Amino acid sequence: MSHLDDLLDGEPVSRPSPGGETAARQRRQIIVITVAALALFVVVRLLPTGTNLSHMDFRVEGKGALEFCDPANPQFIPVVQVRSPVVLALKPAGEPALNRPMEFTLTMATASGKPIAPEDLLVSNTRKLHLLVVDPTLDDYQHIHPEPGRRPGEWVFTLTPGRPGLYRVFADFTPAATARGLYSVAEFTVPGTVAKVTRSPNTTWQVGGFNFELVVPPEFHARQPADLRLRIVSQGAVRVPVPLQTVMGAFAHLVAFDETRSGFAHLHPNETDLAKPPDALAPELTFKVTIPQPGRYVIWAQVNLGGTEVFAPFWVDVIP
Repeated sequence: MSHLDDLLDGEPVSRPSPGGETAARQRRQIIVITVAALALFVVVRLLPTGTNLSHMDFRVEGKGALEFCDPANPQFIPVVQVRSPVVLALKPAGEPALNRPMEFTLTMATASGKPIAPEDLLVSNTRKLHLLVVDPTLDDYQHIHPEPGRRPGEWVFTLTPGRPGLYRVFADFTPAATARGLYSVAEFTVPGTVAKVTRSPNTTWQVGGFNFELVVPPEFHARQPADLRLRIVSQGAVRVPVPLQTVMGAFAHLVAFDETRSGFAHLHPNETDLAKPPDALAPELTFKVTIPQPGRYVIWAQVNLGGTEVFAPFWVDVIP
């Protein structure tokens, strides 16, 4: 029956207006889009992420808890004096001895006991886990990169101690769940008498046929950002090119320890563009750091010269 017939029969018929149909269609579209978005969210949440750990697994509440660290603001971290959300256990294959290679197994777990495996960590400076190892005299500093062990949470590495005494092993890593740098510490002992040494500040060091110089502020103040400058030149009257190559994704690394080894600062140069190497005859790299407490510190420089990793220590005084 036509609309005209309806009118002739005297029975009015109500028909939806064009505006009403448009509104209803828009409501249906919104419902469909919302349902699809919710379904996609659920699917993404169910997809494997590579790690069973969450952000909360790396939080420790209360006073003295270690906070996540900002790589854009490098500073000294008192790892020993604070509580880390990551617990380390270190087991040597035998009794450590001077100048003898020894295999160690490092176990990493959260404070609640969950193992921390390779899939739980992000790559930082070309590696997932960095160990900064130092002896009581601070003369034997080694930078180690462990490999995953047989069980989840186990990491293995080989180290040759060069001094007797209690070694501290600082772990530097970035959990995938937080994408922020985090630290923890473990220890092992090498039998023998620890030498008592007196340090004097030094800004130069000679190693591998090259002169290293660390330029620090004339007054290196605690709790204030400080600019550091590392310079390298060849020894001898005639300069030859410095075969500087990258190490762990940078032209150099600096690691600072205090005399009590309460923590460390791991520094990277401001010159981050690897396509623009520094001057070959006299490479110079700049760093920034904040030291919270006054005292005497050793700053180890680590560089790659022609495929050989070279270390140079500098002792500096930080004043109040």
